[in-house]
This record gives sequence, structure tokens and C-alpha cells, in this order.
Amino acid sequence: MIFDTHAHYDDTAFNEDRYDLLEKILSGTVSNIVNQGTDVKTSQFSIELAERFNGVYAAVGLHPEYLKEVSESDIEEIRRLAKHPKAVAIGEIGLDYYYDTPADIQKEVFRRMLELAQELDMPVNIHDREAHGDMMDFMRKYRPEGIMHCFSGSAEMAAELVRLGMYIGIGGVITFKNARKAVEVVSAVPHDRLVLETDCPYLAPVPFRGKRNDSSYIAYTAQKVAEIWEVSAEEVIRQTAENAKTVYKIK
Repeated sequence: MIFDTHAHYDDTAFNEDRYDLLEKILSGTVSNIVNQGTDVKTSQFSIELAERFNGVYAAVGLHPEYLKEVSESDIEEIRRLAKHPKAVAIGEIGLDYYYDTPADIQKEVFRRMLELAQELDMPVNIHDREAHGDMMDFMRKYRPEGIMHCFSGSAEMAAELVRLGMYIGIGGVITFKNARKAVEVVSAVPHDRLVLETDCPYLAPVPFRGKRNDSSYIAYTAQKVAEIWEVSAEEVIRQTAENAKTVYKIK
């Protein structure tokens, strides 16, 4: 059964059929989904989804794209939400230098989120875009446990992250024709440190590239990983689901 470690079913792309879709995929090939918060509102919504569906869990956090007006009360609300029984991670948090949110604000909020994860003994789900150097400085200092979501770094960076205690998240990008770096990463990462994700509604795998993504499409990502690992897709799905339950502390 598929475990989608990173989804955004709060996105407006799912407004017309969100609950019917989740009902359908959770009664099919998907066993678990972790919906990621990116601000207070989506973190609250992730908790609501987790309360509604047995197989859905929530990550709560403040994404670097949405920090220009972040307040102390926002951080306290994330702390409160993180104590919910179905909140399993602090996320989606991190650094993103593609956006124009000032780097000093991003770093400060990221530090607060990492410290919150340490305080509550929770894993993290980390976003890293065009910020590899600063990200690795944080990783070496705080040494969190969790997932580097939609990993875009090198195989060497992935190896260091694994040594530091992180898991590597791989999604539909691995199926793209130009995914040479991702293939190198999947080849190098230990099988017990890889997890699968969608980042839905974005980054749908081939043959659905450009269309709305959902958790059932992880089957195509798993097939590509299986080719690289030279095992069956069923074994990839089994191993990565086991890894996801381990990092998220789900029995």
C-alpha cells in the first residue's frame, strides 16, 4: 500500500472533488497520506483532513514562501497544532531563495521551527530550493530527523543528509527525461532511507506530467525507482511505506 509522505490536498486544485477523491484513493492503493501545512490556515486544514480520514496525517509548519507577515502568534499556533494526536511532523518548513522573502526572515523562522521540532521530539519535513549551502549549515547544527522533501541536491549531499539522520523524499520528477541527478540520488541512497511523495497537485509523474497529481500516481514513481534498484515496484512501495512509518513514528 502506497504511503504519500508529502501532499497538499488543501490546494484549490482539489476544491471540486477533494473529499470524494480522498475517499476513493484511500479505499484503493493508498494507505497513508501526510498533508503538509504551509501557514497557519493550511496547517489547521491539514489537521481537519486528518480528523476526517483514518489514513491521513498532518504536518504543521510555516513555509518560506509565506513568511512576510508571520507573527509570534502564528508560531504559537503551530506549536498548539503540533500537539494534536494526528500531527506527525513540523512541516513544510525550510529555505527558498527563489522567492523574494528576505533570507534573514526565512532563517529566523526556520530556526524557530527546527527548535520546536526538537522541543516536541517530532520529525521535520523540509523544503530546500536554491539554498543548499545555508540549508546544510542548519542541518549540521541542528541535526533534525525527518524528510528532505522533493530533494534536488546531489548524490553527495544526499549521502551527508542520510549520515546526519535525514530521509530523502522522491516524487514524480524521477520519471522525467531530464532527471539525471535524481536518478543518481536514488541509486546512491540506502533503500531504508528513501520515501515517496507527490507534492500534489504539483509534479505529476510521466505519463501525467502537467496534469493534476494525486497520491495514487506514486505507483508510477515507484516503478521508476524499481527499475533503478532492480527490484519489483511492490518491493519499493513496501520498503518506502515502512520507511515513512518509521520517520513519522506511525505504528
